[in-house]
Amino acid sequence: MRRVCVTGGAGFLGSHLCDRLLREGNDVICVDNLFTGSKDNIRHLLGEPYFEFIRHDVINPIYVECDQIYNLACPASPIQYQRDPIYTTKTSVYGTFNTLGLAKRTGARILQASTSEVYGDPECHPQPESYRGCVNTIGPRSCYDEGKRIAETLFFDYHRKHGVDIKVMRIFNTYGPRMDKGDGRVVSNFIVQALKNEDITIYGSGEQTRSFCYVDDLIDGMIRLMNSRDGFTGPVNIGNPGEFTIKELAEIVIRLTDSHSKIIYKPLPQDDPTQRKPDISLAQKELSWKPAISLEEGLKRTIEYFRKIL
Repeated sequence: MRRVCVTGGAGFLGSHLCDRLLREGNDVICVDNLFTGSKDNIRHLLGEPYFEFIRHDVINPIYVECDQIYNLACPASPIQYQRDPIYTTKTSVYGTFNTLGLAKRTGARILQASTSEVYGDPECHPQPESYRGCVNTIGPRSCYDEGKRIAETLFFDYHRKHGVDIKVMRIFNTYGPRMDKGDGRVVSNFIVQALKNEDITIYGSGEQTRSFCYVDDLIDGMIRLMNSRDGFTGPVNIGNPGEFTIKELAEIVIRLTDSHSKIIYKPLPQDDPTQRKPDISLAQKELSWKPAISLEEGLKRTIEYFRKIL
């Protein structure tokens, strides 16, 4: 039985990770300050004998004993991370210092949940891990993009200087049950609007593309990376290489919800990327991983979740 610490464990991804780790027989410590996470996401786990919830902000040091650390603590949707951009940057920087310090002290292996946002508005397509990105350092999204980039820097510096055992994954758009209905992400936005028969809002022309990975596939890739061979640090892209325009996504959601919603268009936010698609050849080679759940199947499961909570 491993003792596994999950920061951001009450969030969308973190709660699914806690579920999976417990099913696999681990002792799980969930750390979250509930800034964007929710106790509702982990309420079903609170009575489990090998699950512990600690309300704590990672911008302050944390002292627990553990064998593995998954660092997922950070607001992740534009609405959330732009609500307090300075705090978002603090979470990425101070939080990374503190979790790396914990890994150094305990000898734990640590995984950083980085993001495809480190690629910015990419100039190559699809994006391999070797691509260094095209990121605006002073825009409204920079608190998140640059925060995640410096977190990667810190991970590799701690690895080189202190021998910390690190893994870095770059997460592409992920969706599924437990998404916050008000977090502003495109999948949750479209589903909520469609279920309410409200106008579906597309920002820009709708021809910009995204790749959507269902949460179960993402968590599988995350755990495979954590348990991958010694010396393999990443970074590794984890995402679904299936590419869809935002307009196509809206049309699929309308059809699956049998909605009467109409599509309307609004101006594209600053620095919103025009293309996003992962090159997952490294994940396939090193982790024997590729997504198994189609967009339609994943959307059906996610729509069912939102029907219940709405």
